[in-house]
Amino acid sequence: MPQHATNRHTDPQHTGSQHADSQRTDSQHAVDAGPAHADHAHTRPRGWWRDAVIYQVYVRSFADSDGDGVGDLPGVRQRLPHLAGLGVDALWLTPFYASPQIDGGYDVSDYRAVDPRSGSLDDARQLVSEAHTLGLRVLLDLVPNHTSDAHPWFRRALAGDAGARACYHFVRGRGTAGQEPPNDWESLFGGPAWSRVPGEEGLWYLHLFSAHQPDLDWRAPRVHEEFDSVLRFWLDTGVDGFRIDVAHGMVKAEGLPDVGAGEQARMIGTRVLPFFDQDGVHAIHRAWRRLLESYGPDRICVAEAWAPTAERLARYVRPDECHQAFNLHFLQAGWDAEEVRRVIEESMAAATTVGAPTTWVLSNHDVVRHRTRLGSLARARAAALLMLALPGSAYLYQGEELGLPEVRDLPDEARRDPAFSRGAEGAVTDGQEGMRDGCRVPMPWTAEGPSLGFGPDGGWLPQPEEWRSLSVEAQTGDPLSTLELYRTALRLRRLRPGLGDSAMEWLTAPEGVLALSRPGLVCVLNTRDEAVEAAAPGELLLCSAPGESRESMEAGAGAGRLRIPANSCTWWAA
Repeated sequence: MPQHATNRHTDPQHTGSQHADSQRTDSQHAVDAGPAHADHAHTRPRGWWRDAVIYQVYVRSFADSDGDGVGDLPGVRQRLPHLAGLGVDALWLTPFYASPQIDGGYDVSDYRAVDPRSGSLDDARQLVSEAHTLGLRVLLDLVPNHTSDAHPWFRRALAGDAGARACYHFVRGRGTAGQEPPNDWESLFGGPAWSRVPGEEGLWYLHLFSAHQPDLDWRAPRVHEEFDSVLRFWLDTGVDGFRIDVAHGMVKAEGLPDVGAGEQARMIGTRVLPFFDQDGVHAIHRAWRRLLESYGPDRICVAEAWAPTAERLARYVRPDECHQAFNLHFLQAGWDAEEVRRVIEESMAAATTVGAPTTWVLSNHDVVRHRTRLGSLARARAAALLMLALPGSAYLYQGEELGLPEVRDLPDEARRDPAFSRGAEGAVTDGQEGMRDGCRVPMPWTAEGPSLGFGPDGGWLPQPEEWRSLSVEAQTGDPLSTLELYRTALRLRRLRPGLGDSAMEWLTAPEGVLALSRPGLVCVLNTRDEAVEAAAPGELLLCSAPGESRESMEAGAGAGRLRIPANSCTWWAA
């Protein structure tokens, strides 16, 4: 599993504070940060993204500047110092384009316009500029699998424009009069993936998501030309790249064959489906890679790709395709040492075959937050330290640095997820699909106020009362808080080159424990519900269990040994 060592740098186009190091609060979680290397900030790596920490901003729920209850770009701008002080390298912004907001902005009606509820095009430009000044890069969410049904192309298609229809999947239905859907494909939001075309008997259009999100047909040259233009439009504003939504979905199997089984949403990521992970998507990604490289070596694209194996996922990050792909297999791993190790090994082995960095992610806007999914805050903190100790790039989802749990008790009338509203038609509502509002509740910034600092008035989803104590304000400066744990871990990751894109090897460890070695560092994860005695690996740098120190770990242990706390992760200087 060898990886090549690299050091961080500050790009000449991204000058400014070195992520506001001088503004950080040093947590007492850390015993010693270790010396910074003299060339640490000046050596140009092979690619900034290879060991970057990228923070997902779900714009609707991050910060509201105008009091309408919905987050916006000026709100994000106001909170950029938080991200710089946290110590991340880049932010990924979820869609803020013009949209009817049926699916939280993933139903785009104009890819070159900013939705008025999110701000203006000038706000977007200012955000990119100010982020760069703080040393933060900016990635935008691109939605190429489908548009909104309010997009001018689809409206013209419904009106009978043949050129516009060629950009979508309009198909005659089955049955004598076309009264049945063209195939058995199911929408990920429940029910069939086909809707009738109003006023035209027997004609249907495809939508793998909401009926308000018709799928584009990437066999049409016009679709390719349009998205090339959209990419250039935003690259010209200075953005550093794109996260590609449903990067595995643009190409459908020839003839649109049946799947042959129901509950298709549960099959995603377990098998190649006729509408996902088709080989033809790779030509699209290769073309976009060439376009990005025409803007220089530092513009990137990141694939949100579900694939049934790590090997198939690695195809998305071959040298001439995407720079990164989300490692959703890691996100799905349970709290089990053997399972976690297997996923890490498979992920790294597959990425290494194509020379790509591995990515790691625990939460995002589509899944149950990992504090709830893993069963406790202690496990969530430990999982975060493990993730940040692994070679490659890590993705953080807003609020995980606060230890936010999933909100399970939102009233039905408050929910906005289209998957929830279609639940009666067959959507999966087990905490994955159909329940996504629970991980999208607005950020708590302060302990007081109608929306805990999210905005001057209430937010679009209600926040739990107990979030007051989880707010940024409440946790800042508390050495035992989850926020200060993240700040310290990210500072250590930046200061210690061995935590970058460099070698890793496993060490012998007791059952239920993982121990791995990086240059100058040992990481130990205890997944058991009781402390485990082990030899001291070195000098303690960081422990996910609040209040633990080397002295407390030595108490009650044998000579030269320590008691590693239950459900914890520790970093040791080796």
